[in-house]
Amino acid sequence: MSGRAEINAILARMRKLAPSGYFVGMHIRFAAPLMQFQTYPKGWSDHYSANAYALRDPTIAWGFSTTGATRWSTMPIPDPFGIMKDAASFGLTYGITVSCGPIKSRTISSFAHNAREFTDDEIETISAHVRRLHDITEPPESLTKAQQEALRCIAEGDRHAAAAAKLGITESAFKARLISARERLMAKTTAEALQRAKEYRLL
Repeated sequence: MSGRAEINAILARMRKLAPSGYFVGMHIRFAAPLMQFQTYPKGWSDHYSANAYALRDPTIAWGFSTTGATRWSTMPIPDPFGIMKDAASFGLTYGITVSCGPIKSRTISSFAHNAREFTDDEIETISAHVRRLHDITEPPESLTKAQQEALRCIAEGDRHAAAAAKLGITESAFKARLISARERLMAKTTAEALQRAKEYRLL
């Protein structure tokens, strides 16, 4: 199974376990995740963003302070702004937060249920999924010379035929290099691969 296919399979399993949605921020660096996935209701996502809750969210504070998993109902972090009560009004009544990875590349995720607390078995399963996602989305430490050259050509605005001529290879070989770069960076598009390569400082 390819990296992208495995990611999609894990996300599908997590969606079934969290009927009110989830948010997963992968490899948070400089206060922003390198990759994120979320299925929360649009109303809550919009409300969360409009109120800049990320700066005051107790689940995020907990995730940066420790690793492991905790139910929202027993989270030892104060919530002076009433964010969790606010979330409940959007159907995010019960939930858990899972955190893993080193502080310099932390993954923090939360999962919600509208009817009941998550069971211990569900928490263990979700935690295993999050840890696996963290591992398989670990940014690469480098790209091959061929991958770097191909992405640089795109960054400079070259079309495939022109880039291939510049590198002295066939157009199909150039496209193969782009595919290889996308796979290594787990990107859906060349534009996304280029952006990630820049973010990871690989170009």
